[in-house]
Amino acid sequence: MTNTFIHSFSVIIPTLNEAHQIADRISHVRRLNKDAEIIVVDSASTDGTPDLARAAGASVHMSTEPGRGQQLKAGGEVAGGDVIIFLHADTHLPETAFTAIDKELADNAKIGGNFRILFDGESDFASWLNNFYAWFRSKGLYYGDSVIFLRRSVYQDLGGIMPYAVMEDFDLSRKMERLGGTVCIDDDPVITSSRRFKNRHPVAIFAGWCVLHGLYYIGLSTRALGWVYDTKRRRTSAR
Repeated sequence: MTNTFIHSFSVIIPTLNEAHQIADRISHVRRLNKDAEIIVVDSASTDGTPDLARAAGASVHMSTEPGRGQQLKAGGEVAGGDVIIFLHADTHLPETAFTAIDKELADNAKIGGNFRILFDGESDFASWLNNFYAWFRSKGLYYGDSVIFLRRSVYQDLGGIMPYAVMEDFDLSRKMERLGGTVCIDDDPVITSSRRFKNRHPVAIFAGWCVLHGLYYIGLSTRALGWVYDTKRRRTSAR
């Protein structure tokens, strides 16, 4: 890519055993923006993810505590770009990602936002998720898998991302929405994996979301939320 960008970018990727795809993810980001700072924050991978990330050209940091919130916080603390992008390892950026963000943030009134998200696969549930996430975003609600981005100065003013075991991305998005000036980039969506929903019943998935959101809004401690989420995940994976 030969684009010249107004802003500098830091792309933060949390990882846990992503050896099968981390090199491709980093290479893709580098192709889209050769000058982007790519920060991988790993949480005790056992499959060689950190070494593969370094070999692909990323700056690798190790999270001392488990949980994606801890990883994202660690990445945010060392990021040096004007704009921070939180990218999940199983989410694919469109060709125009950096150009679109750069263009939106040329307007100083805008602080950041996210992308329209599509789930891979041809299942009925993937199609339902695409529609549900679009409706969810229309209400000003979104998660980290839709690639949250924001000005680093705003990120710092908001106190950074909280090191929660779960809902850390949703918590950040709520702070951004309260501040105002966010945008959803619709034209070229990000594509994310449906792997987390494999062998899980759609009704159980949706019910789990409702429980987590309900507990979040009534103020249950994030440690307890993490326990609820992890216990549910372990029960599912044991089937």
